[in-house]
Amino acid sequence: MGAKHKSSRTGAKAKPDTRAATASAKAAKGARKRSARANGNGALPFAGMKAAAMTPGEPATLLAMKIDPDRLLGLQAEYSSALGRLMADMLEAKPQPQIDDKRFTAPAWQGSHGYLASLYLLNARFMTQLAESVDAEPKTRAKVRFAVQQWVDAMAPSNYLATNPEAQQRLIETQGQSLADGLANMLADVEKGRISQTDENAFEVGRNVATTAGDVVFQNAIFQLIQYRPTTAKVFERPLLMVPPCINKFYILDLQPDNSFVRNAVDAGHTVFMMSWKNPDANDAALTWDDYIEDGILQAIAVVQDISAMRQLDLLGFCVGGTMLATGLAVLAARGEEVARSLTLLTTLLDFSDTGVLDVFVDEAAVQTRERTIGGIGGPVGLMPARDLATSFSFLRPNDLVWNYVVNNYLKGEAPAPFDLLYWNSDSTNLPGPYFAWYLRNTYLENRLKEPGGVVVCGEAVDFGAIDVPTYLYGSREDHIVPWGAAFASAKLLSGPIRFVLGASGHIAGVINPPHKRKRSFWVGSSNVHDRKLDANAWLARAREAQGSWWPDWNAWLAQFSGRLVKAPLKPGNKRYTVREPAPGSYVRARAV
Repeated sequence: MGAKHKSSRTGAKAKPDTRAATASAKAAKGARKRSARANGNGALPFAGMKAAAMTPGEPATLLAMKIDPDRLLGLQAEYSSALGRLMADMLEAKPQPQIDDKRFTAPAWQGSHGYLASLYLLNARFMTQLAESVDAEPKTRAKVRFAVQQWVDAMAPSNYLATNPEAQQRLIETQGQSLADGLANMLADVEKGRISQTDENAFEVGRNVATTAGDVVFQNAIFQLIQYRPTTAKVFERPLLMVPPCINKFYILDLQPDNSFVRNAVDAGHTVFMMSWKNPDANDAALTWDDYIEDGILQAIAVVQDISAMRQLDLLGFCVGGTMLATGLAVLAARGEEVARSLTLLTTLLDFSDTGVLDVFVDEAAVQTRERTIGGIGGPVGLMPARDLATSFSFLRPNDLVWNYVVNNYLKGEAPAPFDLLYWNSDSTNLPGPYFAWYLRNTYLENRLKEPGGVVVCGEAVDFGAIDVPTYLYGSREDHIVPWGAAFASAKLLSGPIRFVLGASGHIAGVINPPHKRKRSFWVGSSNVHDRKLDANAWLARAREAQGSWWPDWNAWLAQFSGRLVKAPLKPGNKRYTVREPAPGSYVRARAV
């Protein structure tokens, strides 16, 4: 296995509020002192910006960067004016306006604590405006903005016992027990090496998540293949193969019975097959992108073809699984094989021109580091640890996925509530270094996959334009990992008829939206998405919004291509591919270490 395939790899000045000049100067001096205490030597945690940038009493300094002087003076004057009004209101004991930030909405955040929160939000706004004003090329400005936002979120008064009145109140009410419980929670998380987001003892793979009945009918060193048991007397003759991302466990598509996308497809009459990727260990560290395509995607397609006795299949890929599936189909097309009758891509990037906030993590230096340390290019092969991946993704939304749990688990001593999606989120996977390094360079860094012949995979030049098949493209409107406009851009690369659907919410919650909950909405349009003059926003302006889940829309679309109804198979597999173990199999149970 290993390396048997080689691939190519302006603002006007404003006068400060005169009634608050004294208060403003005192607050500025205090801000400098607090900033120095919080940051040791006063430096912010990214190169180039000094803590002085937080204070309006002197010009902000951006080393190796520039801000238009008029813009900077305008921001400082605006800050001084707002700070003066805030201090004056506090000295006059005026009622504090309601703060529209969920971190500070509890009754305890009133009075002086409310003013502390307001001062923090004022400083946060000033810092954010400074970051937005940096005169630099877009990627550099995005990195500055991201670093500033991380600092701003970390410094919220809600994150510290000394400045969180809710936590202090709970400490008094529990006579110190909340502090003891919080310390216990923190020590347990230190031992685990991550922050607990849910009660992990409440779930077990195969017991109350990943419970749809099925059997493992194939296994190699990269994946297990699950065939789910039918729930209807008749099924469509053409099976459906699902390809989940290998950077997560497959059971995001099969959480619990009432929110299982797999169960939805099975109940709709489809014979569903699922790839369950192995969680790589040290023995798998040399696996490449080509290995995952040839011995993963293409092998799974061949097994499903054999078991079903159907040459063409319905295929579905989710996130990176969709990128890999499309790559595999392009390889097969180059070999003269047309195996897809329909294709579904959920929150998938084929064109990596817009990768959202993830772009701040990827540049030439970062990719070279991965190539040399774990990618086998000028250095050893190794694993990209699951912990590193999980931490990176959590800090894309630090208030929701990091600081929220610091406050509740550690400051308030609360046990996290059971939540199946967050249990899945904590069940991370490693990645082989060569696979990961190839992926970073050829997609996020150089965006070569979208170019016809831009990369060679499994000995074939990849051209997504050779995929001429009816395709259902789904994007989530609030997706911060795959911006929906980037999901929309896939339509320009594929050749067949396309139905583009935009769901509400984010990368996961938008996808896992079962109909019975009657939540959210989705948009559909009749515009020709192949039209290169039609951008995503123009499509949305003409689209129709429908209430509820997009799943029934997909069910109806897929039924057009799945063939006639036949008697459901009595047994899984066939003579060649027999049952190895019940679903969900052993690969999905392996935890990253």
